[in-house]
Amino acid sequence: MTLPAKNSPKERDSALLVAVAAGDRRALEELYLSYHRRLARFLSRFTPRYENIEEIINDTFMVVWQNANDFRNASQVSTWIIGIAYRTALKSFRCQKNHAAHSIEDYPEQTVDPTFDAEVHDWLKHGLNRLPIEQRLTLELAYHMGHSLEEIAVITECPVGTVKARMFHAREKLRQFLPALGGGPSELPARIG
Repeated sequence: MTLPAKNSPKERDSALLVAVAAGDRRALEELYLSYHRRLARFLSRFTPRYENIEEIINDTFMVVWQNANDFRNASQVSTWIIGIAYRTALKSFRCQKNHAAHSIEDYPEQTVDPTFDAEVHDWLKHGLNRLPIEQRLTLELAYHMGHSLEEIAVITECPVGTVKARMFHAREKLRQFLPALGGGPSELPARIG
């Protein structure tokens, strides 16, 4: 299926999904190729295993293929697909015995890195890895993928209030974890003044 170039990405995605609903395998392939990189980046923040990422993406697009007729334009196609990937990833991570077993000791010690940004990124990554999966995914959807609270609520199929609560609790836990990971005290000192 080839769509006119003048269509916006949203219109293009909608047209592709309509074609997928009609059984067009080429449209599914185009949709897959246009979302693969974005989904792989999102999922790579939670599992370093390429095989897991590919399996989740393939499972996501199997759901898209099977349920394209059910899409009712209540959200953007991208939000719908990312929501499917989110739920598929949660299911996959929960099924894996060791998904919660990752700790700071599981990561090899880095060689001396002279750049401050790399150190901060690593420090934050270890803090995020200590969060429960729902909180971690919520932060990733908000801060790394740029989704609004409302979009995250659609993706995660939960109320906006739940999204806000997950973000609040995740930030509170990060406030506790990050000083300890940086070699400081485990709790932040009280403000003076």
